[in-house]
Amino acid sequence: MEENDTGTARLRFNFRELAGSVGDFGTIFPIVLGVALVTDLNLSTMLFFFGLWFIIAGLYYRLPIPIEPMKAIGAIVIAGSLTSAEVAASGIIIGIFFLVAGLLKGMGWLRGYIPQSIIRGVQGGLALILLRTAAGYGMDDLLPFALAVLVIIGFFLLARRTRIPDISALLVIALGFAGGMYLYGIPEFSLPALPVLSLPALSLYPRVTWDLVLPQVPLTIANAILATSLLTMDLFKREVDPDRLSVTIGLMNLVSVPFGGMPMCHGAGGLAAQYRFGARTGGANMYAGIILFALALLFASSDMLALFPTGIFGALLVFVAIELGRHSLKTDSYLVSGIMVIVAFFAGMAVAFVVGIILAYATAWYAKRTARKAKE
Repeated sequence: MEENDTGTARLRFNFRELAGSVGDFGTIFPIVLGVALVTDLNLSTMLFFFGLWFIIAGLYYRLPIPIEPMKAIGAIVIAGSLTSAEVAASGIIIGIFFLVAGLLKGMGWLRGYIPQSIIRGVQGGLALILLRTAAGYGMDDLLPFALAVLVIIGFFLLARRTRIPDISALLVIALGFAGGMYLYGIPEFSLPALPVLSLPALSLYPRVTWDLVLPQVPLTIANAILATSLLTMDLFKREVDPDRLSVTIGLMNLVSVPFGGMPMCHGAGGLAAQYRFGARTGGANMYAGIILFALALLFASSDMLALFPTGIFGALLVFVAIELGRHSLKTDSYLVSGIMVIVAFFAGMAVAFVVGIILAYATAWYAKRTARKAKE
């Protein structure tokens, strides 16, 4: 990692950084687009805040630390069509939690109380919920769904064999909107509205804590904070302190969500994707922020969303679900994670989380008890 005279890593601006800047867009767009389709959250506003925090993270960390939508919240919102006020309430609670936890140096302490099987069970449950949602969208709009799946698979195979970034998500979204414009015409261009402060009613907070916050927090701790911190050392020989990541997650949600932003976090998968396609410094984040600002202008008109084929959205969700499901298989207890997946599908993610905690601690207690008896 190059450093300047002050010991701070330099930002680089070249084609490799530009290519790496879009490495995580395949995670961002399906979830953000889905939330915009099923809630009254404004897509332009959400993209603006993603762009803003990409730039802030690049300047602050000097590394390509990604900004991602919170997957558990996104999946549950898309599947359940919750309101923007409920999304905002969950983001505020999460923002306060991670800001306080980071300032108090609590990430290392929390790490020891959430078994790995719980994280993997949440990932697997979300994958199944997203697949169910994707199937509904795909069956209602079969031809765009099938074409989008073929494009995504083709780019995935190409990216694995070459250094070409996997921009399949961007491509199918662009094709979807282009097809909609061809069929229905181009909506009138309008400038994006300024974000407006809107605080959710206090009566929403208990319910969203159960429905949205509980499933999201362990994922954020494990993937967005601890795994991301570890990966920075693996890739750059420079560890980003987990509590710093927690603080920036807290700040980005408290600053953005009350003004119409989507709950956001960092992510180890996104960092790996950006690195794979060339990102080595925070310069990639600068490029990503500029691209997202441009897209925020493009989607300033709400009429743009009406042009988008739901079959393409269903195809995008399939591959987000596959990515989550792939990680869920890395569990240290298929019993706990598997039961969580089943419970999540039929009873919801929050119930699955509670069941998983009980099972994980019960099985750990039973294993210790059995081992102790074997020694006696």
